[in-house]
Amino acid sequence: MTRIALDAMGGDYAPKEIVRGARDAAHELGVQIILVGDRDKIQRELDGDDVGGLISIVHASEVVGMDEHPVSAIRKKKDSSIVVATQLVKEGAADAVVSAGSTGAQMASSLLILGRIAGVDRPAISTLLPTAGGVVALLDVGANVDCRPQHLKQFAVMGSLYAEKILGLPNPKVGLLNIGAEETKGNELTLAAYNLLKETNINFIGNIEGRDLFLGTGDVVVCDGFVGNVVLKSAEGLAMSILGMFQQELGRLEDILGRERIMHIMGGFKRRMDYAEYGGAPLLGVDGVSVISHGSSRARAIKNAVRVAKETVEQGLVQAIKVSLEKEIVKGGDW
Repeated sequence: MTRIALDAMGGDYAPKEIVRGARDAAHELGVQIILVGDRDKIQRELDGDDVGGLISIVHASEVVGMDEHPVSAIRKKKDSSIVVATQLVKEGAADAVVSAGSTGAQMASSLLILGRIAGVDRPAISTLLPTAGGVVALLDVGANVDCRPQHLKQFAVMGSLYAEKILGLPNPKVGLLNIGAEETKGNELTLAAYNLLKETNINFIGNIEGRDLFLGTGDVVVCDGFVGNVVLKSAEGLAMSILGMFQQELGRLEDILGRERIMHIMGGFKRRMDYAEYGGAPLLGVDGVSVISHGSSRARAIKNAVRVAKETVEQGLVQAIKVSLEKEIVKGGDW
């Protein structure tokens, strides 16, 4: 049974929503949850329900705040919930760590405690975005604001394996986010990265423009973390704006039956655009499973983040990345 160390103190709605999400995950996914944080606060939220012994608590007396410098905070706060949860993975007491707390702190603890996979210069955050035909994995979305061409190559290899192992897509299509589809378009980074990506064994389909990102042109799209984070936040804002405008127009509709039908359609659209449906984003490239959840995650998002962690563990994604990069290193690839 997969064991998930869940940072109970991380996120805007911790520990209440984290504990609720843990209960739901234990019930529905059949995983063991180790809630890490203030024992008394967690116990009050659990109210004696350990879901048939599937939930346990490991006490941690400190919390890393969102406004704290990540590296300094985890070095000073050795007993913080994110450090203790990550250490459980390192020691083999848990198979994965999930947190909705400080992304920087989770990245720092994953790097310092779990370490990088050999051949990975920069771990990347991969997130799923809805498309017309399903989802697209976009990486990096914030871990690395400045990248070199070989970093994008590594992102592409890891992203391709993620799409294959977790999304179940054989030979996933990998694209490079750019300002034009032509091979000659882009800045120094994308021009050089394009040439490196052509040399890999992945299914590289070339450049993808921003307008094609949500049309399902590619299964995996790579970019530097600065661009990826702007795309992610812009998509979130656009979705909320469209829903808001739709609701305004709906309020002017006098046909009650028609309004109910449209509201039903809107509900489906909202679910497809809701980050809670996707749960969390794995930090690809660290030597262990570390899943980053949205800071505003409530119970459903936490449950789905645990699901992502479970699938990542069971599909052996970390080992698959290791094997793939070892082949590239032996082959003499430019890493």
